[in-house]
Amino acid sequence: MSLLQKIKDHEATIGVIGLGYVGLPLILEFVEEKFPTIGFDVDDAKVEMLNKGESYIKHIPANRIQKALDKKLFHATADFSKLKDVDCILVCVPTPLNKHREPDISYIENTSETISRHLRKEQLVVLESSTFPGTTEEVMRPILEKSGLKGHDEFYLAFSPEREDPNNPNFNTKTIPKVVGANDPTSLELAKTLYDQVIVKTVPVSSSQAAEATKLLENIFRSVNIAMVNEMKVILDRMGIDIWEVI
Repeated sequence: MSLLQKIKDHEATIGVIGLGYVGLPLILEFVEEKFPTIGFDVDDAKVEMLNKGESYIKHIPANRIQKALDKKLFHATADFSKLKDVDCILVCVPTPLNKHREPDISYIENTSETISRHLRKEQLVVLESSTFPGTTEEVMRPILEKSGLKGHDEFYLAFSPEREDPNNPNFNTKTIPKVVGANDPTSLELAKTLYDQVIVKTVPVSSSQAAEATKLLENIFRSVNIAMVNEMKVILDRMGIDIWEVI
């Protein structure tokens, strides 16, 4: 059976690397759509808690994790050799700033190295971590190709930026539209079809670089607006005007 058909039939096994505030709710959405899943994390304590049905994230109740375990569709592991057992690998690792306020993509690089040691033909790899345009194709792809497999031919590669909004009562992983981009039609079709199974709306773009840029623009837009409103508050306070009334 082709990977595309396995995704459509919810028979593809989904692996999520990084079970934090992005990866954990994402993998639970796939479980709720009856996909078999494996969660990967380097933190043994997190893995142990999840396999006991416990939560370490405030807005994710423990009973949601326990239900996933009861369905026999989810388990967590720190054994990355099991990556060979999954069909789709979703990478949700941190991308913090370093001491010079520059992007630190070492988590992406290290994770890609790990994946490359277990990558097999016909797997789909999707990066979700916030990063700069070019990371998927220029950083991640060459590392993955150390496996001896060719990207967009023997394995598939895409980028779909995470848009998690923790504790928002009106929007969650499923209901926030998601951008998907890839530099190959087959990779794009596979990634879009995958997210179509769990997300209310997916928006395809022409390349992973374009998808990476959408996340960058979204974050810049939010940051600029927060800064602007903060400056307005300072000015309006001096004038005796309530910023909340103005907003």
